[in-house]
Order: sequence, then C-alpha cells, then structure tokens
Amino acid sequence: MDIVVTVLSSLAEQLQKPTLAFLIAGMVLAAMGSKFEVPEPVYKFIVILLLLKVGMGAGIAVRDANFLELFVPALGAAFVGITIVLLGSRTLARRKGISEVDALATVGLFGAVSASTLAAGMAILDDAGMFYEGFIGALYPFMDIAALVTAIVMARMSAARRAAGSVTVNAGGTMTAGGGSGMGGPGKGVIEEGLLKNILVDTLRSPAISALLAGLALGLLSDPKSVYGSFYEPLFRGLLSILMLIMGMEAWARVSEMRKVAHAYILYGVTAPLIHGMIGFGAGLIAHELTGFSAGGVVLLAVMAASSSDISGPPTMRGALPDANPSAYVGTSTGIGTPVAILSIPLFIALAETFIG
Repeated sequence: MDIVVTVLSSLAEQLQKPTLAFLIAGMVLAAMGSKFEVPEPVYKFIVILLLLKVGMGAGIAVRDANFLELFVPALGAAFVGITIVLLGSRTLARRKGISEVDALATVGLFGAVSASTLAAGMAILDDAGMFYEGFIGALYPFMDIAALVTAIVMARMSAARRAAGSVTVNAGGTMTAGGGSGMGGPGKGVIEEGLLKNILVDTLRSPAISALLAGLALGLLSDPKSVYGSFYEPLFRGLLSILMLIMGMEAWARVSEMRKVAHAYILYGVTAPLIHGMIGFGAGLIAHELTGFSAGGVVLLAVMAASSSDISGPPTMRGALPDANPSAYVGTSTGIGTPVAILSIPLFIALAETFIG
C-alpha cells in the first residue's frame, strides 16, 4: 500500500512541475476551444534558443572533464542510449495500432536523459555519502544525443521506406512504380544505403539537431559561460513553459489517436525505466571493471538510463518529427516514466552496494 501512495504522490508532484503543468494547461485551452496561438516564427525561435542552451551546457561540462577518465563511461552512455531506442523499436513500435513515428519519438525520449532525475539521483547519493565522479554531468550529452539522433533517423527511414514502397528496380536498372521488388530484390541494398546516408545527413542538418550540435561545439571549443549565464540560463525555464503550452494544445487536437492504444504506453512507461536502468547499470559495471568507475558513478549511469528526457527531448522531437503525437511521447515520458525512474534510484543503490561494495 505504501508503494502505491508513494507512486501517486510522486505523480502528483510531477503534475505540479512546469513541464507537465504547462502541457496540461495547453490541453485545457484547446479543449475549451481557445483561439490562443503562438506564431510559427516565434515558436521556431524558442526551440533554437532552448537547444542552443542545452548544447552549450553539455559542451561546457564535457570540456571541464578529464577526457581519459570520461572516455569509457561516455562510450557506455552512448551505447546505452542507442540500445534503448533499438529495444523500443522492437517492442513498443511493434504493438498493434501504435503509430511507428509516435513510438520512436517516445523511445527516443526514454533513451535520452532527464536532468531533473539525474539531479535527484545526485542529491540522494550526497545524502547517503556515496562518492561519484565530478564529470558525471558530462555523460549527459553522450546518451542524450545518441538516443535522439538514432530515434529520429529510424523514424525518417521508416517513413521514407513506406513512401518508396511501390518503387521497383527493373533488370535494366530503371525504376517503375507499382510494387516492391521483394526481399533481397535487385538494387535493394543500394537504395537502402543511399536512403540511410541521405536521411542521416538531413537529420544532422535539421534545425533542431543543428542547434543542439552547434551549442555543443560552442561549449567545447569556446568560452560561452558569460552569455550562457546572463542570457540563456535565465530565459530557459520560461521559454520551455511556452513550448509545453504549444505542445499541450497540439496533443489535445490529436488525443483521439491515443484512446485505443493508451494501455500500451502506460505499460511501457511503467516497465521501461526499470529495464533501461538495468542496461545502464550493466554498462556502469563494465566501466567499473575497466577503469575503476565508482559505485556512485554506476548508480548515476543507471539513473540516466532509467530517466526520460524532459528538456532537450521534447523540442528536438517537435522540430525533427512534427508528425509525432506529443500526447504520446511527452505524456508517457514525463507523466509516467519520470516518477518510476525517481522511485527506482534506491534499487540501483542497493544493487551497487551488493555487486561493488
């Protein structure tokens, strides 16, 4: 009974936080038929500012870390982010009635990182007196960007394959419409190879990912701390709240799409943080064996894997996958995944004490 009360209280707390509260406010406005509207150019400007800020913060953290100590855990973090997306593409995205683009946007957020959940994990370890490396925050972008880019590329690949599904490669090398060439048909590998390259390049050039990578490069290669602290940091939460309001209105407009498959998202939101956390814990154990990565570091890598993005992920998905339903990916990640991830932190601490000591 106590665990039920804890889960409900954690969920109620999340509902009061700006990310989810403004999303719900937008849904209420849309349900009331409000004419509230944010002009598209203003929306795009907000997204660019948000992603530049996230990228710069990550770049500054990476630059200030010891590269040799950071390398193995960072490689593990990127691997975990990609693995989570690939796993989700074989589970949630395969459920009957679920849109593949909605599923991949959702698993992309679950593969990315929640800064608030990571901060909660650090605070719990501080209270417990458990040591962890100072560069832990620098692992954030490796898992975050790896997961988001993987999910976006997979979603675009899927959409492109569906659009080109009627293209047939003839024996003479010409293409005609009206039926695929079948498994292993002539030219299939060439088409897939060119398709992947074009979509990957297009993804990296997209406004959302470009802004994120530009911010990362600025944080790594320059010294933007003064403008970061005086301009981007103070504006961040306010701009994020406006973005959530916009996404809430969009979510309500498409809520009917969710009614038949909501149970699948609830099941994923409850179970995924635990499974993903165990994947992150395993990667942390490998880093511990190879480099002496601390028990606290292993716990926080598991916490990052268990968390789901509430900052960088939603605007990135909104910009890169506009057809994805925000009520699916934001509602599942922030509304369900975040409370479960926070509640799982003591489990990862107990596991670290058992396996590492």
